[in-house]
Amino acid sequence: MTLLWDQHACLPLQVGAEVGELARFRRRGPTFVSVNVGYSPQSFADSVGLLTDYRSSIRGHPELALVSAVADIEAVAAAGRIGIAFDLEDSGPLDGDPGNLRVFADLGVRTLLPTYNHANRAGCGCLDTDDRGLTAWGGDLVREMNAVGMVPDGSHCSARTGLDMCEISARPVIYSHSCMRAVWDHPRNITDDQARACADTGGVIGITGVGIFLGPNTPTLEAMTRHLEYAAELVGTDHVGVSTDHSFDAADFLAEIRDNPHLFDESYTRWGPIRWMPPETFVALGAHLEGQGWADTDITAVLGGNFLRVARSTWPG
Repeated sequence: MTLLWDQHACLPLQVGAEVGELARFRRRGPTFVSVNVGYSPQSFADSVGLLTDYRSSIRGHPELALVSAVADIEAVAAAGRIGIAFDLEDSGPLDGDPGNLRVFADLGVRTLLPTYNHANRAGCGCLDTDDRGLTAWGGDLVREMNAVGMVPDGSHCSARTGLDMCEISARPVIYSHSCMRAVWDHPRNITDDQARACADTGGVIGITGVGIFLGPNTPTLEAMTRHLEYAAELVGTDHVGVSTDHSFDAADFLAEIRDNPHLFDESYTRWGPIRWMPPETFVALGAHLEGQGWADTDITAVLGGNFLRVARSTWPG
């Protein structure tokens, strides 16, 4: 059956978080989920601690299995389990040391965003009004990601930072969880130029299921399909994928938005509490696209084949 690849989902960023929530992605067929292990507030020690805890819990769960190499995905699927690897949403957890990328890679982190919404040492974020792009340090970070087998990710980055990443990277760049700005004008969504540059690297734009990025807080398969069809028409189905960006830690995240208004602008709050597409809806996407008349080859590519191709060209081992 068709591989379903969710390139970004979020558990509570706490030791002891219930990893069993990821079993909500269960379906008939191979499934892979990338789980976030930190963003700008986390330190290196914080994220290593989360990774150590998540990995231990996943090993003990009958429906989940750790994935280190592309070959593991097929083996995990054959065992009837959901494959899990990890991602970082900011370079902050590196504690300023690009050498820590290899530590994270050894612990199963396969993608990393240089910035999360706002400027840091690596570059600018999507909520910054002054977009100066990727810094020299950020460029070195991208090159080191190429070296350790980690995929550079432009989600949450500014437009210029994303474009700079595509110019510098020797391997594919992705937008793991970003929708199309031409369909819905939100600062977290990407421009046509960003999408084209990503595709030119061999990369993938992962249309995501967050209501405020799809439309006016509309986390539906119909809204997701509008973004998928626009992106596919723009750059071709070989460069489009999907992710939920589902927050199993929704209460924590909404509390952070409430308590730290300086970190999130009104584009996060104007439609009320954020709504996320649940895994139970997401796993029905293939059937929905089939009902919309999509070809089987295009469904296979978008649901997982394209992100799998990037992994084959980037991941270690």
